[in-house]
Amino acid sequence: MDILEVFTNLSTWSVILFVAGFLLVIAEMFNPGFGVPGALGIILLIAGILVTAETVEQGILMGLILLVILAVMLTVVLYSASKGRLSRTLILKDATDRKSGFSGTEDMQYLLGKSGKTLTPLRPAGCADLDGVRLDVVTRGEFIDKDVPVTVVEVEGNRIVVEPAKQPENQI
Repeated sequence: MDILEVFTNLSTWSVILFVAGFLLVIAEMFNPGFGVPGALGIILLIAGILVTAETVEQGILMGLILLVILAVMLTVVLYSASKGRLSRTLILKDATDRKSGFSGTEDMQYLLGKSGKTLTPLRPAGCADLDGVRLDVVTRGEFIDKDVPVTVVEVEGNRIVVEPAKQPENQI
């Protein structure tokens, strides 16, 4: 069987099915998501083979040719996505790090050493008033009652750790 023999049976419907199938598969390669365009494209390509092939051998040969074409298309798309023009639109080049002035959370380091009062019991989490601002705080495991003076001893991201404030000893 000759390869040209496979393509001599192409009808208008076959060409439409193949072109639509390839376009949908290409759309799925450039815009991956739920897979609907890719699945429809594969269905259309299989339908194109079934409409065109007169024998099982022709169907298998057409399937192999389509697989090679799809592999070449995927290689081109992956190369373009990593090193070509497509990479400039798909891949984020900017960094969101502290050097660039970005912060994932508000910097609460200024609270370190500040004193305030618990607004709720801390078991070990609750709320405290620190410099007139109501904030969620935690302890290192101990329970602290409501309206107890506390001091911030650790700040890690938005996690504020407090402990009971040290009471100055009265001197006589």
